[in-house]
Amino acid sequence: MTTRTDTNVLDELIAERGHLVIDGAMGTELFARGLPAGDAPERMNLDMTEAVQAVHRAYVEAGSDIILTNSFGGTSYRLALHKLDDRVVEINEAAARNARVAADEPERRVLVAGSMGPTGELIVPLGDLEPAAAKAAFAAQAEGLTKGGADILWIETMSSLEEIEAAFTGAREASDLPITVTLSFDTAGRTMMGVTGTLAAETLTELGVAAIGANCGNNLPETEAALAEIRAATHVPVISKANAGIPEWHGAELSYSGSPEVMGAHAHRVRSAGIQIIGGCCGNSPAHVAAIRGVLDGTIPVPDVVVAEAPVRATGDGAARRGRRRRG
Repeated sequence: MTTRTDTNVLDELIAERGHLVIDGAMGTELFARGLPAGDAPERMNLDMTEAVQAVHRAYVEAGSDIILTNSFGGTSYRLALHKLDDRVVEINEAAARNARVAADEPERRVLVAGSMGPTGELIVPLGDLEPAAAKAAFAAQAEGLTKGGADILWIETMSSLEEIEAAFTGAREASDLPITVTLSFDTAGRTMMGVTGTLAAETLTELGVAAIGANCGNNLPETEAALAEIRAATHVPVISKANAGIPEWHGAELSYSGSPEVMGAHAHRVRSAGIQIIGGCCGNSPAHVAAIRGVLDGTIPVPDVVVAEAPVRATGDGAARRGRRRRG
């Protein structure tokens, strides 16, 4: 069992390894292992522990240094949709415990990051959720993840600075683990609530997070542009956990355009831009993570992949910036 200390385990591991690889998508892997359509993935932490552990194990075997718990929808607000809101601490503790099993199997150190996604509610005045209630919801989730053996608390897919503040302060009240935050950047390099990479980096650095970054997102060029802004505005490690290309409907099936080669080339680009913690979000499988690992370690050549042109972006000084068609 990994022993936690008061030191920042992310900084320690980055200093040791130079860069860290995160895992990929959770939901699609759970569906492939029996998650019923419409059910809560978090329920599987209690009822299908071996399936959840198998997903974590596959990502560890693919080369992940960090694996995220199956607890993205682990607040009371999300769990209430499945009548599980009275089991928040139990479910999150089980989520961390399942990841801990897989993380502790190899001889190398693998970190367990407690995934904390949005509540799905809007904080006042835009919605009805009071900041104190949001903070309490995230505190309960953080309590369970910490009890289960997480090394880090990983606040992800955020769009609102107000919700991030509630999540961070709630988590900090319940746990002394390092806390990271990633936001989802969409059209024009802003989150759904209008937050830029620069504003996010400046605000969250001041808040005291252990690392800042982008996950999910509209497409790879937008995510990479946001990451560049974040990298330029903070001294803390930066995280990239992008979707595998662009989502596409094929009949009733949703798939992503990005192959393992596309994500391997993306990993090379963002690592060259100073990003230290790299993995994948929606559409990324263990094969994608293995490609990221191989490219970053130099055991796989950088794929010769064409990247679609990024849209025109306005920088802080009003100048236009246009992405270029790039290869690996």
